[in-house]
Amino acid sequence: MSGAEGGPRAGLKDRLTDGLYGLGWSAVKKLPEPAAQALFRTLADQVWKRRGKSVLRLESNLARVVPDASPARLAALSKAGMRSYMRYWMESFRLPTWSPERIRAGIDVTDVHRLTGGLGAGRGVILALPHLGNWDLAGAWVTTDLKVPFTTVAERLKPESLYDRFVAYREGLGMEVLPHTGGSAFGTLARRLRDGGLVCLVADRDLSASGVEVQFFGDTARMPAGPALLAQQTGALLLPVTLRYDETPVMKARIHPAVEVPESGTRTEKTSVMTQALADAFATGIAEHPEDWHMLQRLWLADLEPRGEQS
Repeated sequence: MSGAEGGPRAGLKDRLTDGLYGLGWSAVKKLPEPAAQALFRTLADQVWKRRGKSVLRLESNLARVVPDASPARLAALSKAGMRSYMRYWMESFRLPTWSPERIRAGIDVTDVHRLTGGLGAGRGVILALPHLGNWDLAGAWVTTDLKVPFTTVAERLKPESLYDRFVAYREGLGMEVLPHTGGSAFGTLARRLRDGGLVCLVADRDLSASGVEVQFFGDTARMPAGPALLAQQTGALLLPVTLRYDETPVMKARIHPAVEVPESGTRTEKTSVMTQALADAFATGIAEHPEDWHMLQRLWLADLEPRGEQS
């Protein structure tokens, strides 16, 4: 496709994408909840039946998490995974209309004392999460129930209008959102932590050159160095968090023990050890509820194409 053709087509695709998300936020929140749940469950099943690229990638990723699963078991897991993923979107489209009481009742957090203790001591806290469950709901609970503001980072999306929608949505839930690109995010996060603040980061995938190699379900993947580097530089508490759904409307969250900064080693060595500890905590939660891990992209280095495609 030539550049002359690609520009208008790309623009049309961007406008369509943005329009669909806008429709989701404007229309889905107006549906009765049972109707919204039924709609998104049907959508999940239809997407799963098409066996498209995202579903096949999800199934391939789940095969690493559950290596002894039969083809039938993997198919069932990927179907449940798409339902979980669509539940995330259904909840996210409706979250701006939820009352504080509904947000508080929508999540059950285990070992919250690890978070409140760190904040109460005036120490900055970093919460690091994988793509499990609904991390936006978890963030809304933090700002609503604990009444603690926090800062996070969002990857710039295309089109720009879609990125703006996500930023406005998350800021509406009480989050401070920084763009991933531009180079200033790390410094701002460090300042928030030194002031005793809270930072929340989704941290289970980074295929860039700055990603830290970890062993994850028996093979090598890359995860972001940011959480470990921030903890080293600021003295903040680094807490892994895993989320999961069950048959109830209430999402479950677990705050894992803190990842400590090693007493010896170079900064690179410490970062490697700490990021591996995060990966191990993430793996615990993912292994227990693999269907709630919304990883529809390549993650393991062995799955990358020879030219390093990072889709």
